[in-house]
Amino acid sequence: MPIISILTDFGLRDGYVGVMKGVIWKICPDAQIADITHNIPPQNIRQGAIALLRTTRYFPKGTIHVAVVDPGVGTHRKPMAAEVDGHFYVGPDNGLFSLVFSEAEERGVGCRFYTLDKPEYWLPEVSRVFHGRDIFAPAAAHLASGVPLEKMGTPFTDPTRLSNPEPRRQSNGWLGEVLTIDNFGNIATNIRSKHLQGNEKCTIKIAGQTITGLIQTFEDRPDGELAAMIGTDNDLIVAVVKGNAAEKYNIKPGDLVEVQTATGDQP
Repeated sequence: MPIISILTDFGLRDGYVGVMKGVIWKICPDAQIADITHNIPPQNIRQGAIALLRTTRYFPKGTIHVAVVDPGVGTHRKPMAAEVDGHFYVGPDNGLFSLVFSEAEERGVGCRFYTLDKPEYWLPEVSRVFHGRDIFAPAAAHLASGVPLEKMGTPFTDPTRLSNPEPRRQSNGWLGEVLTIDNFGNIATNIRSKHLQGNEKCTIKIAGQTITGLIQTFEDRPDGELAAMIGTDNDLIVAVVKGNAAEKYNIKPGDLVEVQTATGDQP
């Protein structure tokens, strides 16, 4: 059975996600639908792009990923679909998929991009404010039903790109920033294990606080203490043990984080 994942900034209060699922099942009753998240901060394309980059690789090839974080709905921005390494992506051409594209291209994997401009694969009536229901959900369902991607639109080569901020080298380490904050208040940064190259005796500075060294598990520090470790995506994360670091220290995406290596050498 075909698998369709959905990621949005809709939340769950208003039924928008349920409507999209209904549209999909009317066209492709056999589809299995997986919710990645519907709690992307409203209109925050970058947070949606990061979530897609972190999650879609764990789905089997052939999965169709529908994503809707679309502040430009109804404007000139294109509806699009793409094929990347056996996965399909359907949503707005506003940078939402660009981190997935860039990561694949860095691995030498080609990407195919199509403007979804064939109305026969949309709903008969298209709202100017709900393309998730009227264009993206039906397009995904038709893909899941076996319609080839090339029949559903016109190829193009220049999707909108977002740049993922890279940490800057300093004489004694790295200067990076906060990328995301999870439901526990844990802080994910753009400094990765490859930057530290195994140096666990580093010093981390964030929000006026200093952390000495990296831990392996949350049990390595007392409850309530601010600590740092390498997270599940090989990124440097900062957390309060059994607490909420973002709330305690008023940390938000974009805040700076500095890592100083123990020796002062650049990794």
